[in-house]
Amino acid sequence: MKNILLAILMVAVVILGFMYWNEKKNEKESLVENTALIQKQVRNVGKLVVTEGTFSQVFTYKNSKSFYLDIFSARKKALIVVNAEVNVAYDLSKLDIEVDEKGRRVIIRKIPKEEISINPNIRYYDVTQDYLNQFEAEDYNKIKDRVEKGLREKIENSSLKRNARNRLISELQKIYILTNSLGWTLEYQNDTIQNSDALERIRL
Repeated sequence: MKNILLAILMVAVVILGFMYWNEKKNEKESLVENTALIQKQVRNVGKLVVTEGTFSQVFTYKNSKSFYLDIFSARKKALIVVNAEVNVAYDLSKLDIEVDEKGRRVIIRKIPKEEISINPNIRYYDVTQDYLNQFEAEDYNKIKDRVEKGLREKIENSSLKRNARNRLISELQKIYILTNSLGWTLEYQNDTIQNSDALERIRL
């Protein structure tokens, strides 16, 4: 009788041991598979997100020089028309992301700042200049600086940057959806992202 009970006990131990080993094996395989899926998703969002817009400006450039104790003056002016193509981009290949397999966490350490590219097409109309005060390279540089400053102000007050940020958040939500579905957590710096809406409130 004792031998039978001992045999049953040994069989039970073997079965339980096998079940434990099999469970650990499946858990490890699942972890490896989930990690691979997350890393693939991170690579998929690691692209250039570009939002494009067109802006226009019209202004008059004037300059005057005085000669002979301000008795005489020489003037120049021009009507400047600017049409510019503007790109606001996030290079997501620069995302700093850590995948913590042990803690089942994906940690976004750093999100790259937006890159603004301005390509202005500057045209000059009604150009008038006196012989002693003609347009020079310095004038064109001043005009270019003024154009870029004006365009950047327009960009800041437009929806272009907001639209670009929305596209960025949309890409990050793909990571959140996957991590959440696999039972992992997504963190930005030291904060856990509890839902997809929380991504829209992060400070870049």
